[in-house]
Amino acid sequence: MARTPAQPGTSARGHAPEKLKAAEGRDAASSAEVRTTAEARKTAATAGTAETPARRGPLHTLRDRLNDVAGRPSAPYYWIIGTTVALTCIGLMTVLSASAAESISAGEDPYSLFVKESIFAVAGMLLMMVLSFVPPPGLKKIAWPVLGLAVVLLLAVFTPLGKTVGGNRNWINLGDTLSFQPSEAAKLALALWMGMVLARKGDLVREWRHTVMPVVPAGIVVVGLILGGHDLGTAVITMSIIGAGLYFGGGSKRVLLAALGLGVGVAALMAVFSGNRTARLSGFFGNCDNGQGLCDQAQNGLYALASGRWFGVGLGQSRQKWSWIPEAHNDFIFAILGEELGLIGTLAIIVLYAILAFAIFRVIMKRNDTFARVVCGSVLAWIIGQAFVNIAMVAGLLPVIGVPLPLISYGGSALVMTLAALGVVLSFARSAPQPRAAAEGALKEP
Repeated sequence: MARTPAQPGTSARGHAPEKLKAAEGRDAASSAEVRTTAEARKTAATAGTAETPARRGPLHTLRDRLNDVAGRPSAPYYWIIGTTVALTCIGLMTVLSASAAESISAGEDPYSLFVKESIFAVAGMLLMMVLSFVPPPGLKKIAWPVLGLAVVLLLAVFTPLGKTVGGNRNWINLGDTLSFQPSEAAKLALALWMGMVLARKGDLVREWRHTVMPVVPAGIVVVGLILGGHDLGTAVITMSIIGAGLYFGGGSKRVLLAALGLGVGVAALMAVFSGNRTARLSGFFGNCDNGQGLCDQAQNGLYALASGRWFGVGLGQSRQKWSWIPEAHNDFIFAILGEELGLIGTLAIIVLYAILAFAIFRVIMKRNDTFARVVCGSVLAWIIGQAFVNIAMVAGLLPVIGVPLPLISYGGSALVMTLAALGVVLSFARSAPQPRAAAEGALKEP
């Protein structure tokens, strides 16, 4: 049979490119289909995850519910908690080192003061976390009651319930081994009350009449009751709290300057008309040769700092704590820290206080309401101002006035109330409460 001649372009060689192109097209379509299917599955899985949240434990659920009520923590919130825990732990460690020596010398249990301070630290931490979940409206509601309670407790010091310690009648005796210092509670009560009052006044606080009334008279009452117990150091810190509250509340500058001058004058008069304080001032200015040992505490504190050098003599190895420094576990605990941890250790303590101050200041700057600014500013002046006075006192830059180091010195009342004040600041370090349902609805909107 005769072959049919092939047409041009239809030979076997001519069909190959067309088949190759067809195969490549099928492969490309198949790859695209696979990618589309994979993306669809991934989108479905993501959507399913978003619509069906993963199972959370009861603690996470409780935390989310509390955050819905109190607001989400901000970055300063965690900075404050971290520095507070660090300073408290350092304080417990140093209290154990300093108090054990004095207790052994007195024939007592070397761990008794450390155990008491540890119990107060745990109670204070729990109170701090509870107050951190109280929203600002709740804090405003308790401002008047806590101030009234603080005044009643300050008055109770002058009843048979009061107790004199170191020449100062500023304690309430609650038993053989337990006492309470009302002036520490009065600091926090004043901060909350001033914040509530100045927030209500608004822009009127810029007028001198509204700056004075009623904050200055109430402050005079509280400071007067503290001075009635001869506690000049606590009175000075309380006056600084009042001044900081008026400053952050936008008070009249003339009233602030007048209040500053009045405070300095009162402190000077109290020092002049007190034989003990006059002797301390005399020793501070160099009159140490009268045989009364006026400069022994301050000089031995400096010896402790000097013997610590750069890296210290080691934890628990202090020599000055063996009855050379009175109140080594209390007012002069910074000297023991310097001896055992050296200059590096003392600088680390100062850095921790600086971080705490910066975190509280960040909270003040982020809040635009007067209540938060006044309360946080008062707490800032309280803790950082008291730390500055104590460190300057131990370093010989100020006369000895009996002010403990916040979060580090021994003292249950001071530790618990300081932690409570930081808990109030943590409450302001949270963002405005936003329920999860509303937040999820806002996220779903295009």
